[in-house]
Amino acid sequence: MADEPRDTHSEDLACVAVVELVTDYLEGALPAADARRLERHLATCPGCADYLEQLRAIAGSLKGVTDESFPAEMRDALIADFRDFRNR
Repeated sequence: MADEPRDTHSEDLACVAVVELVTDYLEGALPAADARRLERHLATCPGCADYLEQLRAIAGSLKGVTDESFPAEMRDALIADFRDFRNR
């Protein structure tokens, strides 16, 4: 992945952009320029900073969960629910 900002027409990030970028940020996959912009936003937006911490807590609590941890029916139902949600 190239180290290019995804949104070059604005130096400031809107909260909706943070929501779109935060997963890549947590995974260390966000280009450096975007990560710096996100961090500047987090420093001034308590709501987005809280959102990031909530996602970190959720990810931390799910580290030991594997596909095998769920019955197949539950896993299939969750996947179907996520697909339905994304298609709305």
